[in-house]
Amino acid sequence: MEAVEAFIEKQGGPDVIQWRSVTLGAPGPGEVLVRQTAVGLNYIDAYHRDGTYPVDLPGGLGLEAAGEIVAIGTDVHGLKPGDRVATFGPRRTAYATARLVPAAALFKLPAAIDDETAAAALLKACTVEALVERCAKVEAGWPVLVHAAAGGVGLILVQWLKAVGATVIGTVSTAAKEQAARDAGADHVIRYRDEDVAAYVREITDGQGVPVTFDGIGMATWATSLNATARRGLIVSYGNAGGPVTGVNLGILAQHGSQFVTRPTLFDYYLDPGERAAGAARVFEMLESGAVAVTIGQRYPLRDAARAHEDLEAGRTTGSTLLMP
Repeated sequence: MEAVEAFIEKQGGPDVIQWRSVTLGAPGPGEVLVRQTAVGLNYIDAYHRDGTYPVDLPGGLGLEAAGEIVAIGTDVHGLKPGDRVATFGPRRTAYATARLVPAAALFKLPAAIDDETAAAALLKACTVEALVERCAKVEAGWPVLVHAAAGGVGLILVQWLKAVGATVIGTVSTAAKEQAARDAGADHVIRYRDEDVAAYVREITDGQGVPVTFDGIGMATWATSLNATARRGLIVSYGNAGGPVTGVNLGILAQHGSQFVTRPTLFDYYLDPGERAAGAARVFEMLESGAVAVTIGQRYPLRDAARAHEDLEAGRTTGSTLLMP
């Protein structure tokens, strides 16, 4: 099968993304050949591209995609040609029109979830499931701070937190993003360019701060997260959009009230087959019930991945972004 795929020979700006034509052979043992219909764009793709996360070179890009099985190899069980499937990695080859994928990395899609929704949601929603339900263990009634509340993960976080009964305080950069966060259910929205976020959070929590802060920004919001989080509260630092948090003096956590901080990654929470199956089932349940709706803010042709990266890093995207093969 003929396919087109992205690759990088060095790490750097969006211009390092190149394209090539490849011929895919028959799937080997435990493999599946998938014709892809939608590819998800995620900030981790930029980290792999720009060097924030070291990767083997040359190599592919992209973790998240949905499509249809064309052929299966030996030792593949529970899947057949024609099945609709999705994956969020860990193999970095999603920027492609078709590819060979380990069967163990695939999730069979329920009939009620279309390919675009799956490609826009799977990695982000599984991330949210792990962060809210297994990492922070958020309980009903808690006030919770969500940075970048109108981003792809942020909008899902807001909805998921509301579904479990939390009071959501979101930060955004623009009026349009404020409206998106409110539409997702945020109880309070703070435009961080115009307001002192930590002071605002303290004001609406009677000076206590929040028991949990979800921070996908990183260094740019580290001080704000410390100042907005309650005594013995938890900062879940799960992204680096504003630079990685480095040089942390653990004493700073004591100074801010014996706080906790964790730097989770998705694959540590989706490590074994049981965890993967249970987490994905919970995600599909939330999507099918309507508790979480996915906002696809923009679509780009697959070969325009560099432009999509530029827009993502410049803050010009809202919700989830798709690359269309």
